[in-house]
Amino acid sequence: MSERTLILVKPDGVERGLIGQILSRFESKGYTIEKLKMLQPTKELLAQHYAEHEGKPFYQPLVDFMVSGPVVAAVLSGERVIEGVRSMLGTSDPTLAAPGTIRGDLGRDWGDSVQKNLVHASDSPASAKREIALWLA
Repeated sequence: MSERTLILVKPDGVERGLIGQILSRFESKGYTIEKLKMLQPTKELLAQHYAEHEGKPFYQPLVDFMVSGPVVAAVLSGERVIEGVRSMLGTSDPTLAAPGTIRGDLGRDWGDSVQKNLVHASDSPASAKREIALWLA
């Protein structure tokens, strides 16, 4: 059964000119890009997107980072796309991400900022539906 997911190329990926390389990897895997949009996220949009993390120590640094530059939002579809995309990304910490993953191959160590890890991806069908509605309605 085909499913859909949201990915966001974060400000560090956009700034470093990695949009094409990142999207190409998903296309090479066989996933379809259904929608694509570059935008400057607002604090309001990010407050909705990261609502479950509000009050946690990393919340404000994450929001501050995400409003620091444009992001690319995309809806990808395909068989088991949520699981597949998250596997392709690698672990959140680029230094620990395995070679062959997007974060392992393209990510950098930014010191104390693990938020700078190139890409966000939905973690479940429910999150994907909610996030797609927020970013690409």
